[in-house]
Parts: sequence; structure tokens; C-alpha cells
Amino acid sequence: MTEIERSPTRQLTEDECWDRLARAPYGRIACGAAGEIDIFPINHKTDGRTIIFRTSAGTKLLELTIRESVAFEIDGYDEHEAFSVVVKGTAQEFDRDTDVLAAERLGVHPWAPEEKDRWVRIDASEVRGRVFDLEARSAP
Repeated sequence: MTEIERSPTRQLTEDECWDRLARAPYGRIACGAAGEIDIFPINHKTDGRTIIFRTSAGTKLLELTIRESVAFEIDGYDEHEAFSVVVKGTAQEFDRDTDVLAAERLGVHPWAPEEKDRWVRIDASEVRGRVFDLEARSAP
């Protein structure tokens, strides 16, 4: 397959997905309760094959308590490609001192000025991603 004939869309491997998740500065978490689905922007870090973020008491944490199933998504682009990675899994708050100390060493620093004193871990059950070759759009 020549450069011009290459497929404009490629599935990312699981390792490629986790690499992009580790490098992304932020993402969006989708969770739901009582028949409603909400999407929240969060900044995060990865710890092995889990996603760690901080939050405060409120709607997001309440929804995660009611229903642990979540989807987390990152995306990005440059002049050559665009990509999207989606993680499906379960989210659980944690507060054990050793877990919190380990999470703090990851350097999760919320952008929002409110205090974010609650810690959440997303354990992935499915990770999928795609990359889109933007240069292929303009190929003859």
C-alpha cells in the first residue's frame, strides 16, 4: 500500500491508547444516574492501567456513587492526524492513606479553583481508540 493508498482510519492498539491517555492533559467522564447522563471535563493521570482524578462532593461524585459504570474519553489532533480514545469501566472513590499518597505522587492538580479533596479511580474494562489520517483527506 503506497502512502496515498493508506487507510484514513486506523484502530489504535491498547498500548497506543494507554500511551495517549498518559500524555493527555484532560478528558471527559460520562456517568449517569436516575435516567440522566452527564459529561464532566476532568484532568487526570494514569497509574498503570487505571485513570486517577480528583473531584469534590457534588453531582459527579454522587452519580459515581449511584452507578459505577462510566465512560472516559480523550481526543486530540495535529496537522497530520486526529485521534480519539474511549475507556469504559467502573469508577470508585478511594480514601485509604496509602492509596491517596500514591495518587498524590502522580501529580494530579485540578485546574478548577475549588477544593478537590476526593479521589476517584477508573478501572478499565474496555479501551479502544482510533486515529484518523488528516492528510489522506486531501489525497488525489
